[in-house]
Amino acid sequence: MEVSQQLTDRLMQLVHTAEYRPSKPKHIAAALKLDPDEYRELRRVIKQLVIEGRLVYGGNHLVIPASAFEGGSDTLRGKFRRAMGGGFGFVRPGDGGNDRDAEVPDDIFVPPGKTMGALEGDIVEVRIEPGRRGGTEGEVVQVLQRVRRQFTGTFQNEQGSPVVYLDGTPYEHPVHVGDVRGMPLTADDKVFVELVEFPGEDGLGGEAVILERLGTSKNPAIDTLSIMRQFALPDHFPEAVLDDARQAADAFDDESVPDDRLDLTDKLTITIDPRDARDFDDAISLEREDGRWRLWVHIADVSHFVRPGGPLDRDAQNRATSVYLPDRVVPMIPEIISNHLASLQPEKMRLTKTVEIEYTDDLVITHTEVHNAAIRSDMRLNYEQVDRFLADPLQHRGKWGDAVCDLLSRMHELAMHIRRRRFKSGSLSMDMPDIKLDLDRTGKVKGAYLVEHTESHQIIEEFMLAANQAVATWLDDQELNFLHRIHAPPERRKLRQLSTFLQDLGLTKQSVESRFEIQAILDAVAGKPLENAVNFAVLKAMSKAIYAPNREGHYALDMEHYCHFTSPIRRYPDLSVHRLVQRLIENRSPANESSRPDDSFAELVKLGHHCSDMERNAQQAERELIELKLLHFLKKKVGETLSAVISRVFADGLHARCIKLPVDGFIPVSSLPKDQYRFERRGQMIVGFKKGNQFRLGDQLTVKIANVDLQDRQLFLEVVTNHSASSSADRPRERNSKKPKYKAKRQTERRAKKKRRKR
Repeated sequence: MEVSQQLTDRLMQLVHTAEYRPSKPKHIAAALKLDPDEYRELRRVIKQLVIEGRLVYGGNHLVIPASAFEGGSDTLRGKFRRAMGGGFGFVRPGDGGNDRDAEVPDDIFVPPGKTMGALEGDIVEVRIEPGRRGGTEGEVVQVLQRVRRQFTGTFQNEQGSPVVYLDGTPYEHPVHVGDVRGMPLTADDKVFVELVEFPGEDGLGGEAVILERLGTSKNPAIDTLSIMRQFALPDHFPEAVLDDARQAADAFDDESVPDDRLDLTDKLTITIDPRDARDFDDAISLEREDGRWRLWVHIADVSHFVRPGGPLDRDAQNRATSVYLPDRVVPMIPEIISNHLASLQPEKMRLTKTVEIEYTDDLVITHTEVHNAAIRSDMRLNYEQVDRFLADPLQHRGKWGDAVCDLLSRMHELAMHIRRRRFKSGSLSMDMPDIKLDLDRTGKVKGAYLVEHTESHQIIEEFMLAANQAVATWLDDQELNFLHRIHAPPERRKLRQLSTFLQDLGLTKQSVESRFEIQAILDAVAGKPLENAVNFAVLKAMSKAIYAPNREGHYALDMEHYCHFTSPIRRYPDLSVHRLVQRLIENRSPANESSRPDDSFAELVKLGHHCSDMERNAQQAERELIELKLLHFLKKKVGETLSAVISRVFADGLHARCIKLPVDGFIPVSSLPKDQYRFERRGQMIVGFKKGNQFRLGDQLTVKIANVDLQDRQLFLEVVTNHSASSSADRPRERNSKKPKYKAKRQTERRAKKKRRKR
């Protein structure tokens, strides 16, 4: 569970001061001057940091920094990363914010037989000991926290005993399931299980309980259902929730504008969304008047249909977000509202929360106001259509008319003006492209591609950012409690690691600390082989964006005031902000309603954690299902070759991103041309002794699909040709690469001495 970044930082700063003495949580709360509502959150933060190894509980529950035990213990705690094949793994020590981190490698190697059956993401305690070939290695002595206990798998009946082969794990052996409770199970059925006993180091001995039969593994739709069960995504709405939604629909009159709404139905308005968009929750109007811009950002007024505390609201809060899977949507709100009443469909009167912003020509905001409004969208456009218009505006005037084309031209002009100013002031552009799958009618993959972030996307992005910032500024000025979208500055340690990484690649000779320096690097690698790897490294150095009531600003956007307001159909934090806006519009003071749960700081902290967790859960589910479907597609293409770029380098092998088909595969060191290889962190490469056997981050390869492991959900590749090998060989080698030359020189000198003695 993600902890409050602000509270974590304040706590770690306190415990590492020279004046700090081991204290109980309540005394720490007093030292940090926390409100009573924040004390419970402090205890949760401390508990999580103890699990991560950054803090330690002493006698009488005193809180002690882990650095206090330096030299007194040979164990560390951290997150386990399983190597792809070979039975070994690595542990990244917990970020203790102290010098001890510098005494051990970034990743502690855990050899085969010493992982204690830890799985990817588990938090473990590892004992540090001398390695067999020098240096240090680790042995897992305890698995402290399992990242998950529920798995999907394939049912089999072996020698009269029901067993299940688990998906996404390294276990070659199945787990026993005992009584199947009369379920109509046949061989190769997909099932959903919960482990009651994890397998041991050898993969034997696990036990599980079958929770559900999902269906035959021959059905392509079973992949989606498996991921939904794995990530606890609901596949239907309870009847009480549907009834609540139907009542809201029956009460809505879409013919006339309510008297308490600002009537904007005559204002020219358009929507721009992806071609395959499944909900339409934002629309734009823009006028140019007397040297000023007047922008209206219309957002679907979902709060009108979802009454606080009702079945619909409780279910939406529990879901917290819609989940967009390749072949279906798991909506936060039933379709009768999300795809109908609250969807800003053309030629339909729809209710909105409209943010009106007035700019001068030099982008000074002279007026901001939020209205309860009603609109009627004039045209629905997709990104591809707008991109074609921007490339050739005259061609579209006959079909769309002058008014719409003039509006699009104004939108493009203002958005690009705002965007240039935003990046000039220090905003970062770290968008990783989304992967889209082409599916046939049965749900099988026909192909895949990356979604390009074009100027049409950027137009809508800039206007949504402007609306989010305007609403957050308005609410912050009134010192109200609400969920901000927080992105804390990166930790200094991570910035140092990023600087070292970039220096090793020869991209900079100095430390990278400011947003401007980071953006300059991103611009320098844009469109080049290193782009994906550098973008990933920058993202890894950044803090995670979360929802919380704290006013901490957004580092990447360089915005002091920021919240999510523009997607209430698919994000519960946006809906919660809409409700606060509604109460302000109605001239009701939130200060007089402190008993409301959504006004309590402590309750907002709790809601923020829940929404942040559910957001990450949804993102991971989307990624895993895309990978799983791509693996099924590639299973039939074993032996074929692809172009790829080395995207990450580890001691046990290389990750390569295929170019035409956006999928990542793993190249084990054992599959590289026969040689003795070593991993050089400086330079991000794996180097052998034979000429040409050097594989570096960003190298361009031709690879062969060697194996697709559906159970372990891994793609294995083999190098056919390293097209960068010749240029890599010419690069100056690191310190270790000179050792063979020195060794040969010493051997020559020894032979010469022996000859002289014989004479």
